[in-house]
Amino acid sequence: MIHYKLYLKNPQSHYIYVDLTIDAVSSPSLELQLPAWRPGRYELGNFAKNVKRVDVFDENDKPLVYQKSTKDLWVIETNGAKKIKVTYSYHTTEINAGNCYADETQLYVNPVHLCLYVPARMQEEHTVELDIPENYKVATSLKKVNKNFVASTFDELADSPIMASAALQSDFYEVNGIKFWLHFIGECKPDWDKFKTDFKKFTQTQLNFWQGIPTDEYHFLFQILPFKFYHGVEHQKSTVIAIGPGYNVNKGKTYEDILGVSCHELFHTWNIKYIRPVEMLPYDFTKENYARTGYVYEGFTSYYGDLLLLTSGVFNTQEYFDTLEERLTKHFHNYGRFNLSVAHSSWDTWLDGYVPGAPYRKTSIYDEGNLVAFMLDTLIMKHSNNQKGLSDVCRALYTDFGKKQKGYSEKDIISLCEKAAGTSLKPFFDKYVYGTEDFEIPLNECLSYIDVELVKTASPQSCESLYGFKTLDFGLNRKVSLIAPYSPSWKAGLSSGDEIIAVNGYTLKNDFNDWMQYFKETDIELTVSSSQYLKTIKLVKSSKPATYFDLLKLKQKDINSKNYKRWIELNS
Repeated sequence: MIHYKLYLKNPQSHYIYVDLTIDAVSSPSLELQLPAWRPGRYELGNFAKNVKRVDVFDENDKPLVYQKSTKDLWVIETNGAKKIKVTYSYHTTEINAGNCYADETQLYVNPVHLCLYVPARMQEEHTVELDIPENYKVATSLKKVNKNFVASTFDELADSPIMASAALQSDFYEVNGIKFWLHFIGECKPDWDKFKTDFKKFTQTQLNFWQGIPTDEYHFLFQILPFKFYHGVEHQKSTVIAIGPGYNVNKGKTYEDILGVSCHELFHTWNIKYIRPVEMLPYDFTKENYARTGYVYEGFTSYYGDLLLLTSGVFNTQEYFDTLEERLTKHFHNYGRFNLSVAHSSWDTWLDGYVPGAPYRKTSIYDEGNLVAFMLDTLIMKHSNNQKGLSDVCRALYTDFGKKQKGYSEKDIISLCEKAAGTSLKPFFDKYVYGTEDFEIPLNECLSYIDVELVKTASPQSCESLYGFKTLDFGLNRKVSLIAPYSPSWKAGLSSGDEIIAVNGYTLKNDFNDWMQYFKETDIELTVSSSQYLKTIKLVKSSKPATYFDLLKLKQKDINSKNYKRWIELNS
């Protein structure tokens, strides 16, 4: 038996205490490994930095000697012990969808962060006991047996978050006889009827899409925050979604974000939790699991996480177009698309996949992957005379790989797409998946195939349309957030992060865009603080017409389009 007892001593310290008990010890030494990363975030997490004071004892409570052989591997000299107890604590201070957190209101655990495991015994049963107040309610996909929550293997434990709180709110809906739970922690008043109606629609569509589901229940675990936030992490039988603000959960953009991320994370139940690239089956928790197929496990998921809200009737056409326009904008405003392909950007998520990183360096497996999925979908439709689409590729991945617990390769993805299309797609993959050719022409062709038009218009902000730089609010001033290569601002020496203090000598009072518009017919002189050094930047408009950071809009050319209707049918 491998058993964890989790408890708090002083909740305000944000330390979660762990007592780990391991029986049936028979070797002179025992390795204890802490994962170096968590599935769903493809970069090293170095969780061991949060571990405080590891003590090890035998069955008679006598201390045992250990040493660390790597940053997150402890080697214990068992000294003949048959049973070992390990005690330590884990520090948590930040709530998001993938962390752990503890305070006086809740205990929130992602076991992959803080559960040491025995590498040679990962396939054994692992149990978790929570020492929590009697009025706490618990939300998790783990089955409860007596006082313990039971995982059949360490992999299941690592993939099974736990939330416990007296303030936990829960309800459920059923689709095809399967319970889908909605759990909320945080200040909010969920409109249960609204949530269950919309969630039931996209859940039913996903089960129809995949022709079944590999789980016997599912849990949506919501960490509701009092400020604007957006983050989700997928698991085999659950997802954790951190979102806010809590006072907006039933309306507007916050509710749309909840629907979008929830549909996305549910799709991951199949695509990455059961359908995995060969490089990640099984997961190796000790090091990077490099793969070039992020455009499949995140890109396809992003595509369908948005699209299935449309085909299920939760989103109308304009609401779907709004989300796709956001993807298009992120793509066309990211000049890294000319420097690193989406496939190779997938490999490099282990370097800087979740922060801006070096400007113009890479693309996004989410946004570019989404557009790759859309183009593949319509190309397969076109070549198969509208008989097949990317949905057929997804179902083949589930049947041929997911259900057989077999990892797919890069060649398998290309082969399945070509089989559905009935023709070679090598030029497409070479140019737009493994290469850095511009998406604009093929995107327009694919949109046109389903009678949708992409309309580009110049940004109304002259700093974007005339000079090629974007800004963010920064107190009364503005901060430069992005610069287009070879634009007038780039040539003038403006830098990302520069704080703009004045335009043509006029100090700013939350009126930067107004002054830029006023002086747009003349050369402009910016006073900026660059690393606390005052500089003057002189902007000269390009003599040649150029567009920077265009606004992108989609519109249907023919609402009765045969191809558009077939696209909806194939993805329903």
